[in-house]
Amino acid sequence: MIIVTGGAGFIGSNLIEALNKKGISDIIVVDNLENGIKFKNLADLQISDYLDKEEFLAAAEKGSLPFERIKAVFHLGACSDTTEWDGRYMMRNNFTYSKKLFHACTKHKIPFSYASSAATYGGSANFTEKPEFEKPLNIYGYSKLLFDQYVRRFFHEAESQIVGLRYFNVYGPRESHKSQMASVAYHFYNQNRREGKIRLFEGSGGYRDGEQQRDFIYVADAVAITLWFMDHPEVSGIFNAGTGRSQTFNEVANAVISYRKFGKIEYIPFPENLAGKYQSYTRADLAKLRGAGCDLEFKTVEHGVFQYLKWLDAQQE
Repeated sequence: MIIVTGGAGFIGSNLIEALNKKGISDIIVVDNLENGIKFKNLADLQISDYLDKEEFLAAAEKGSLPFERIKAVFHLGACSDTTEWDGRYMMRNNFTYSKKLFHACTKHKIPFSYASSAATYGGSANFTEKPEFEKPLNIYGYSKLLFDQYVRRFFHEAESQIVGLRYFNVYGPRESHKSQMASVAYHFYNQNRREGKIRLFEGSGGYRDGEQQRDFIYVADAVAITLWFMDHPEVSGIFNAGTGRSQTFNEVANAVISYRKFGKIEYIPFPENLAGKYQSYTRADLAKLRGAGCDLEFKTVEHGVFQYLKWLDAQQE
């Protein structure tokens, strides 16, 4: 049995799809379906059960889960809205919940993999998994960093695998429910379909129009990293999950235009409310990941966006 929290979400549902392709269907999905549209992410997948997030945590704390049958827990459930500033909610959801689940797993020696985030680096120019480079710009990034800091205290004594994956800018299928927090590739695709143009921010932070850069990773590649650790239970730690490349928003927009064979870019003023809270550059340092033995290759924006838009077009049919 495998448990995936946030299983109806973006990375979670893609992880379940990949597990299904490996012949694994004894999967318990844990989520909060208050946003009922997320059911679509599960409708074509094979799972054995579904539990509401609060029901699941209560069962874990009471010890009423069949711990002896659980082979791994993938904790992907979280509030990932970087514009959310209710700190009390964010810490309760992303930090306190994670701590309780973490201790239940380590107590029963169950491999525990969880979603951290590149937002832990914030305004840093160095994206190496070390405390001196961790400078979150928002409460979301801080909630993820605080859990990373908490987990670091237990690596030396844990008797089972603990993996924190700092996902960079993930894009791909099954993200439409994220609305404004969906990837720029998703938004650019829809802008191009509706208006024939794609809107990018004007220059900011020393970057020219649309030249802000991110490490964009296709969701299938992010999932492949996640499953690599499941196949290597002897490896623990906090690792970057990115491509090791930094590409511009202009490149993402041009990949969409190239795929659809029409469209243009329009630059709009940089929002005042994002000043000082926006990462203009990210690039995962993959030295630690490679050093652990993970030699996976990752798609470029051009390749990943083409594959993603082909999938999106199929949904319109």
